Amino acid sequence: MQEFFRKALVALILLLIVDALVACFCIYQSHPSVSLIPKARGGQQWRAATTTDAVLGGTSTIRILDPGQQSLRFDFRVTDAANYPYVAAEMLLEDRQGNAVPADLSRYTTVSFVAKCAPANSLLFGMSTFDASVAKPGEFWTYPSPITFFSCSESGTPVSLDLTRLAIPPWWFGVYKVDPSRQSYRLDQVARFIFAISHHSPHEVDSHVEISEFTLHGRDDRYIVALAVIVAIGWGAFAVWFLRAHSRALAASLESQLKSDMSFVAYRELTLEPFRDKEKAAVLQFIGTHYTDPELNMTTVAARIGADREKINEILKTELGMTFTAYVNKLRLTEAARLLKDKNDTSIADIAYSVGYANISYFNKLFKEEYGCTPGAFRSLAIQPKAPAGHGQAGPSHASSDKG
Repeated sequence: MQEFFRKALVALILLLIVDALVACFCIYQSHPSVSLIPKARGGQQWRAATTTDAVLGGTSTIRILDPGQQSLRFDFRVTDAANYPYVAAEMLLEDRQGNAVPADLSRYTTVSFVAKCAPANSLLFGMSTFDASVAKPGEFWTYPSPITFFSCSESGTPVSLDLTRLAIPPWWFGVYKVDPSRQSYRLDQVARFIFAISHHSPHEVDSHVEISEFTLHGRDDRYIVALAVIVAIGWGAFAVWFLRAHSRALAASLESQLKSDMSFVAYRELTLEPFRDKEKAAVLQFIGTHYTDPELNMTTVAARIGADREKINEILKTELGMTFTAYVNKLRLTEAARLLKDKNDTSIADIAYSVGYANISYFNKLFKEEYGCTPGAFRSLAIQPKAPAGHGQAGPSHASSDKG
């Protein structure tokens, strides 16, 4: 059994390690993210661009300070020359060849970034999403462009926005004759991100904006489901293996112990052979032939063979290394184990009575202490395929005893 438990412990540790590795992988994969600022290796390509109110006759200006992809910094000044002053910095999404192509960002649901503004400001964040039923490729004003607003400060304001809960401006529905109840848009066709002024942005003031740590975040519950399935299968398989292997190991252990214990029954044979020490022979013979008597005790033995209690204990300690009670219990339990194997039609209670136990609960307690399982479990294990071999080996001892 010690070898079995050693293997079970090793298997348990390996299972826990595998589960931990799988959990780390699945949890990481269930929260996909990609950094656009600063640009991560293998991340989405983009190019900075600007839009102003010049087409409306305005004179507002905007200038990108860092044309690379490690930050998005720009200066702007809003003037009142146009009826609707407007400036915006854009992140145009491109493929690896530098072509403006809508990107599939459907695995991401939120965006986070840090916004610094001098002076403090309220800005617009938006996306242009291509819709083939309405939009014309490359003409971004025809794209459904859901937006929201955020505030920023000179010290930097962390911003987190839900990409699935932006709102398309009402004017777009009127211009392109689209049902205003159709507020849905697709994240698998995102053409650009927009940072623009709002109605609360200061006019006739030189302003500066810096966008950093621009990261898309998502959630993919398929990996959590996969993790649950993998863990359930792993622990289920371990439980099945453990129960089966434990049953086999326990059966083998009981078989071995039963064979070993049968040697104690052989003392009934020794008592029939001539002993030089007649008193010793009398003690062993009496116990060996009366151990099934529920009333058997030290006083009974001493009275029947005429020896004192100290002498009886000395004989048992010398010959067997056991006390009187331990030896009687060993004989009774060994015989009970043999009967459990050989007589399937006899009840456990009858077997307990037949070997000298009047109290079934006490018998069950002693049996479990001796064999590590209940009498019922012992019988179930004993009738497994290995049991006939054990029965065949145990038989000669009893046959020899009967013959003797």
